[in-house]
Amino acid sequence: MGPGWRAASAALVGGSVAIFGALRRLALAVPQPAAVRSRPGRVWRWRNLLVSFAHSVLAGLWALFSLWHSPELLSDIQDGYSVSGHLLVCFSSGYFIHDTLDIIFNHQSRSSWEYLVHHAMAISAFVSLIVTGRFLVAAVLLLLVEVSNIFLTVRMLLKMSNVPSPALYEANKYINLVMYFAFRLAPQVYLTWYFLRYVEVQGQGAFLTANLLLLDAMILMYFSRLLRSDFFPSLRKGSAGRDVDGEKFLID
Repeated sequence: MGPGWRAASAALVGGSVAIFGALRRLALAVPQPAAVRSRPGRVWRWRNLLVSFAHSVLAGLWALFSLWHSPELLSDIQDGYSVSGHLLVCFSSGYFIHDTLDIIFNHQSRSSWEYLVHHAMAISAFVSLIVTGRFLVAAVLLLLVEVSNIFLTVRMLLKMSNVPSPALYEANKYINLVMYFAFRLAPQVYLTWYFLRYVEVQGQGAFLTANLLLLDAMILMYFSRLLRSDFFPSLRKGSAGRDVDGEKFLID
């Protein structure tokens, strides 16, 4: 990657940050359910989740299209390259930067610290991919998680809005579980196996492998929370009476 292409990539990331800033302002115009309006702490979270939903739809479909359009990329995870994949990584980097700033500037860092850790990992990894042009296919595979996040975000929006139709929540609950396996756990397991078997544990490879293993631990923790919350509520501990209006957990 030459200096000119890196500068263009930086401009693309900055443009993505601006796009999500505009989406955040548009989210203010979206009608809020009474359950959100009645609890001031939920207003920021509702708006933030709407922007997150927009990113999940765009990035998830984009990742699927990139792999469908260029399936040969899967045969070269380390050095495979496509313009679409590169643009997707720039686009999502901008979202993670925007969301980090949104959390910090709205004084949600303490309640959303898990997101800040996740975003720091994603931003640092994606920047290294953009600069070197290597492992972009791995990033596209990881961004398949956004397909799962579509239904995960819908789940959180339904919980916040106290939707009167339990059937809608129940249907999304099972779809969310299937998507979690297909687009979050499966790509993560495959990439972990690939990195541990084929990638040299030095330099960028070591950095990305460490990031991947830490993400493995986080995903398993979130999965256990999801199972307890939606399928085994009797196993939940310490949640009674807790006000989570302002919190932005990946799973709650």
